[in-house]
Amino acid sequence: MTDQLFTKVHPVDRHRRQRDSVLTLEKINVSFDGFRALTDLSLQIGVGELRCIIGPNGAGKTTLMDVITGKTRPDNGHIVFDQDIDLTRMTPVEIARAGIGRKFQKPTVFEALSVFDNLEIALKTRKTVWSCLRAKLSGEQRDRIEEVLSLLRLTHESTRSAGLLSHGQKQFLEIGMLLVQDPHLLLLDEPVAGMTDAETEYTAELFRDLAGQHSLMVVEHDMGFVETIADHVTVLHQGQVLAEGSLREVQANDQVIEVYLGR
Repeated sequence: MTDQLFTKVHPVDRHRRQRDSVLTLEKINVSFDGFRALTDLSLQIGVGELRCIIGPNGAGKTTLMDVITGKTRPDNGHIVFDQDIDLTRMTPVEIARAGIGRKFQKPTVFEALSVFDNLEIALKTRKTVWSCLRAKLSGEQRDRIEEVLSLLRLTHESTRSAGLLSHGQKQFLEIGMLLVQDPHLLLLDEPVAGMTDAETEYTAELFRDLAGQHSLMVVEHDMGFVETIADHVTVLHQGQVLAEGSLREVQANDQVIEVYLGR
């Protein structure tokens, strides 16, 4: 089902191969009152790749996402999106419109509105909440929302207030609010936190299906979940890249074992 729903390919991606970079960070430094949150951090994510970012608390994972989305400005370094877009010169709103969507750890939805209305608002990001609800959806837009509802198993909840959803359903709804915008790159911060085992299993299936149509960067502590989805893993420690490679490679890395996985 998911292969049928998300077959759209971005025009810029049709002539690109997966080894092309959708996101490149070069020697990024971030400090807060003398504390170095990121130090000479360099990272590259390929088109259609599913990258997992792991590391102990305080490793710089949230700061990394903040820098990519414009919430935090780096002291120096370069961030390039889609090979020619300099993110360091853009506002968070401009970055989102360029095709980067972010899901935070805690689901952020409009709890007083229906599930369908939440997706409608996300689809029309350039308008106010109430003007979105007053505007009439096109047939294509309505079909898109219905596709995402089906994909995330929320079809039967579409008229229900988002505040009445379970925690896992709210997580899915927020993912859906990103998907209706058809971003090139999805940043997902601990997406399965608080989910049931069944929800976690379906999330893994969903992410594997989305990879290729979108690029995904997933920050996660659940190593079992990482093992089921990761193409490539980056380990952060003290604001730097400690190791990169397949999960098996980083699990065998002595430095990773020492600082994160435990002996």
